[in-house]
Amino acid sequence: MEQQEPYAQAGARVLVVDDDPTVAEIVTGYLDRAGYVVDRAGDGPDALARAAAHWPDLVVLDLMLPGMDGLEVCRRMRGRGPVPVIMLTARGDEDDRILGLEVGADDYVTKPFSPRELVLRVESVLRRTRPAQPSGLLGAVGLSVDPAARRAVKGGAELALTIREFDLLAFFLRHPGRVFSREDLMREVWGWDFGDLSTVTVHVRRLRGKVEDDPARPRLIQTVWGVGYRFDATATATGQE
Repeated sequence: MEQQEPYAQAGARVLVVDDDPTVAEIVTGYLDRAGYVVDRAGDGPDALARAAAHWPDLVVLDLMLPGMDGLEVCRRMRGRGPVPVIMLTARGDEDDRILGLEVGADDYVTKPFSPRELVLRVESVLRRTRPAQPSGLLGAVGLSVDPAARRAVKGGAELALTIREFDLLAFFLRHPGRVFSREDLMREVWGWDFGDLSTVTVHVRRLRGKVEDDPARPRLIQTVWGVGYRFDATATATGQE
């Protein structure tokens, strides 16, 4: 099987934020051996300070932090600039995982986790931040997406999309009219053969909130009940039902 070139060769900087020194040390060790430049922080204020001093290419962020929790840290970092975030959550805390995705986390890993799996998740997320090979502009119904520049525009205004939201929109634009199940989208957009399908549901909901005129009555990203989702490139932004 053909091996993909590891993103770590580019010396990407990863900020690990966890108040458990044992977990932080193990994660840091694995990432360091994989070739990443790793910073560590034990709480939210320290994480924000370290990010301001050396802006990371990706953040591994524990949800349960003392004082300022991971959700607030994620919000504040995203307020300063785009950065991919992988959230660490306790096993079984589904509501917390959903919240993490809704504030813009690109992925999550549940504790206890395999450090090797976490490194693979880091590589997967960072690979998607690389400049894409030129493939031409994508567009439909007032939307324009430039895959190479990773820039999406609706009605002349640039959209603030996370990495996964951008990839999801670009995928829909490349395949208008086709119905995809959540399993299909997880495989094609996330690159995973298995995982929590609520991840797809949350990202579709967030993307609708940014591209639909009325997210409660979506016309572009339509639900095909019992099957999945379809992007309708012939839909109008407003008009008759």
